[in-house]
Formats: sequence, structure tokens, C-alpha cells
Amino acid sequence: MHSTNGRIFDRNGDGDLDITRQWFLVTNLYMRKNSAHSEDQVFPYFELADCNPDIFKRIRASFVYTEPDHPWIKMSDDELIRSAGMYKRDPITGKSGMTLAAALLFGKDETIFNILPHHKTDAILRVENLDRYDDRDDIRTNLIDSFDRLMAFIAKHLPDKFYLAGVERVSLRYQLFREIVSNLLIHREFANRFPAKLIIERDRVRTENWSLPRGWGAIDPLNFAPYPKNPVIAKFFKEIGRADELGSGVRNVFRYTPVYTRGGKPELVEGDVFRAVVPLQSVESKTVRRETTWMEVRDKVRCKFGEKFGVSSEKILQLIFKNKRLTAEGVSVKLNISKRAVEKQLAKLKDMSVLERVGPDKGGYWQIIFD
Repeated sequence: MHSTNGRIFDRNGDGDLDITRQWFLVTNLYMRKNSAHSEDQVFPYFELADCNPDIFKRIRASFVYTEPDHPWIKMSDDELIRSAGMYKRDPITGKSGMTLAAALLFGKDETIFNILPHHKTDAILRVENLDRYDDRDDIRTNLIDSFDRLMAFIAKHLPDKFYLAGVERVSLRYQLFREIVSNLLIHREFANRFPAKLIIERDRVRTENWSLPRGWGAIDPLNFAPYPKNPVIAKFFKEIGRADELGSGVRNVFRYTPVYTRGGKPELVEGDVFRAVVPLQSVESKTVRRETTWMEVRDKVRCKFGEKFGVSSEKILQLIFKNKRLTAEGVSVKLNISKRAVEKQLAKLKDMSVLERVGPDKGGYWQIIFD
């Protein structure tokens, strides 16, 4: 990085942009030109006592049945970290210690917050309430638990489809979104304060994370050169089965998306902010959409449950169809029955898989299911 007569310029296409007084752009330029990875930053006073011992146990347990001879099973926690390349010597200060990668993978939540206060991943469902959200998980924890929570959020709000790989049935949803989630977590620039996001919308799933791009624009799976943003973290995720070889993840996204969406094509766009979009237009949703009429819903429910459904349940369902955010107390007032009786009916409808609660009791809403 150089300056000319006290000015700093960033080459962009055929132009040179003066970014001297724009500290944010200067910082980004510095990070792009830095040959070292931020995951290798050494923290001499970060010790094993600052790690979550449960993470080590879970990693070893995952190998017991799949790879019983894996060397990490018999290693101590310190040996495992060193073996994974997360204990290094800083060539500038001469100090040795565990790295940022170790903190993000094994650190306790309070440790990660102290080292990287802005670290978070936002999981958002925005289908009905477009101004805010219908459901949200504000994830501020280690990358392994972050992966599990993001996959659980996806499983909660997106359907799975029957899919055979050879003669074995596999979860198509897991195969596709494992790649999306692992990319969101491991190929990001952690030094930047831009929060990573996974957003489920009515017609698509999209992710955003800050990146150090080596190219710009849409990624072509047939003509791209993969570059490891955080090679140590990426290698660790591959070792524990949360990601594939570098480059395979992109090809899997383009492979599984048309099957999951019946012909849809993903978009992976590289830039300062890396964006991934998986369309959902063609996925058959199990939930009732707004354009469906009450008569259609009623007939489908009657066809499915017959006389077992009940008149009271049908009245409650009709009220919820008109107002998905209606509470048990609101239903009791409209029907002039006790709140306890309404709660029993709602519980029955949930047990029959007619109703599903999305989000918390306060701020959430009901979904009617008839498929």
C-alpha cells in the first residue's frame, strides 16, 4: 500500500479513487493488501482455561464411530490445537500463543466477546412481517455452535425433500444449506465489523458476509479459482465434516439448488460483501399463503381430519386465518369462551399438525398447515 503526495488511491477498473479521508475504505484496502490472514492473529494471553471444554469432547465423540483411528481422539486439548495449526509465533512481536482461529472455534462466549466484540451471525425469517422479522436468532458464539444453530434455524423454517443419492436417501436441504452456512461462517473477514446474515424470505434465502475478494462479480462454477479466506478454519471444518474441499462447496450449491427448487439457479456474487442467493419460488411450501382462501383451507382440513376436527377448532382456525398474530385471549373474547378452553383447542391443533407456532409467544404468529 502506497501514498502519493500524502494522498491514498484505490485502483477500481480504469479509474483511481481518492480515498485519503475515507478511513473505512482505507482500512478495507489495507486488509486486501495484507498477505497475512486475520485468523492467524496471535493472542499470547489466551489460554486453555478460556476455551469451552465441551467443544473438544464433542469433536472427539464425532470421530468415535466414523474414524475411530483419528489422531485427535487421543490427543490432549493443547495437542489438538497445535495439530490443527492454531498455535503460532507472531513474526513481528516474537510472542507465541493461540490464534484468533482457536478462539473462534473453541473459545467460551465471553472470551470471544472480549477478543472480537462485534462477532455475530444474524439468522432472520422475513416472510409475513417485512418491516422487521417473523423469527430471529442472534448468534454470538463459537463457529461450531453457530453452524448447528443456523442449520436448526433452516430446518425450522424450510421444508426437506425426498432425494436419493444412488440407493441411499439423504437430506437434500442439509446437503445444500450445509455449503451455504459453512461458506458464511468460514470464508469471511472477521476483522471487519459487518455482521454476517442469513435471511429466509418468501421466495429466496440469502446470505451476506464481509470478504476479502480476489475477484468481482458473479461466480461461474465452471470457471473460477477458489481462494481460501481462512485456510486454518476451513481445514478444520472439513476435518469435522462441516464442509468439503475448497471449491467443492461452490459446485455443490450449483448442483443441489436446481433439484431443491425444481430448476432454480443460485447466485454467488463476490465483492467486499460476498452474497449468496438460493431461490425458493418453486419449492412447495407446507404453509398456507395469504392468497389461499378460507374455504380452500377449511375443505382441505376437513378432507384430512373429517369429523375428528370439530366445530370449535374450525372456528378458532378461521379466526387465526384472518389474523395470524391473534392470541389465545383474543380468540376467547371473539368466541365468548374461556381462555383455558381456547388454549386446549390450540394445543390439540398443534398436536394434529394443523397449527405451527413461529417465533416466541410475544411477537410470533401462527401458520396453518394442511398438506
